[in-house]
Amino acid sequence: MGLVFGLIALLAAGQASANGAIGDHVNDLKGHLGQYSEEVNWLIGKYDGVVDTYEAKGKKATDTQQLVEFWEEVDFHSAIETNYVPVYANIWQGIYGIKQAIEAGKPVAEVRAEQDKLNSAFWQALGAVKLASQYQEKGLLAKVQTTEAEPTTMPETLDDIKHRLDRVVAKYAEKLPEAATSIVHDTYLHRFEGVEGALIEQDAALVEDLEKDFNVTLPQALDGKTSVDDVRKVVESMQVKLDKAKSLLVEAEKKRKDVF
Repeated sequence: MGLVFGLIALLAAGQASANGAIGDHVNDLKGHLGQYSEEVNWLIGKYDGVVDTYEAKGKKATDTQQLVEFWEEVDFHSAIETNYVPVYANIWQGIYGIKQAIEAGKPVAEVRAEQDKLNSAFWQALGAVKLASQYQEKGLLAKVQTTEAEPTTMPETLDDIKHRLDRVVAKYAEKLPEAATSIVHDTYLHRFEGVEGALIEQDAALVEDLEKDFNVTLPQALDGKTSVDDVRKVVESMQVKLDKAKSLLVEAEKKRKDVF
């Protein structure tokens, strides 16, 4: 039961505006679940076909760029991107796991192992979208915005920062370290700096720690050589600190209201 509640919390926190056109289907998940299921099965078949080609004909005969193109072709891509970014990152990690294994000429057994990881991520993602559709139907998930909305309170800003950090992992998993680094810098300048004054009053050491994470630790991890899992660990550590920061601000506001 704890796992279910944890997933619900991640879905609620993970919903986000998307960059560019994403299609109205993301705001009618229930009406498109059949399509998403078909797309997941189609994807699994397509990736299996690429690995079959590698097994039968070798690296030179295998077009690994198709692995990326297949994923970007389906609507399910934006359905999971806008509802559950952590699994979205896992999918990209799985795609490149297969791609790099083939390009390195790894044994077929190793490629199949990477394929199994990707398949698991697809099924997990489909489950997450199904759960999101139930909460969307009940009006418990905000409508996905195609343009970014500014948070209106400091706790909302901290939640937005956490989500942006999830996107950092996703972009890094897409093999886009420069885009990931750009999100880090933008988030620090346009989100964190707006709340750090209030946070310093509550815990100056915590602010200093997060400043180092934003400006040193995380950018250094996004060097293109670090594994996705290691980048994720840095982000998860930062998100724990951001949760603490949110608790401090909420408690401070409560005390302020009690006084007045």
